Amino acid sequence: MATKDKSATMVQAKADLIHNLNEDLAGELGAISQYIVYAAKVTGPYRPQLVEFFLAEVPDEQRHAQFLANKIVALGGEPTTEARPVAMAESNREMLEAVLEAEQRAVRDYTQRAEQADEYGDKGLAVELENIVSDETRHAEETERILRDWPL
Repeated sequence: MATKDKSATMVQAKADLIHNLNEDLAGELGAISQYIVYAAKVTGPYRPQLVEFFLAEVPDEQRHAQFLANKIVALGGEPTTEARPVAMAESNREMLEAVLEAEQRAVRDYTQRAEQADEYGDKGLAVELENIVSDETRHAEETERILRDWPL
């Protein structure tokens, strides 16, 4: 009986992990859209620098999305194609604040996911997720630095 309970628990843990990885994938797909749209919308004297900043983040988010999609399939799941909604923003400051909020959420989510992967027993996934935490932390810190002296 204990073996059946353990097996059922592992099946549920795997299903929960796949579900949460799909939530993370939706976040990455949303981040890609967010950066592309914001690069198009940015205005003013810092437009060239902000366009470059936003578009430079797309390859990292794309790598994260591809990793997540591959892992979801490897675990037997179906990757989502639905992106998390992009925050509406009009001004450059609003765009940067929305990016910061999204990156901070990603850090929180991936930290939790790494713990979940470790509990599930997938050490490789946990390590990869910790690497993504590092990437997202750098993105958030860079955005914070840009916002530090940005006029209100």
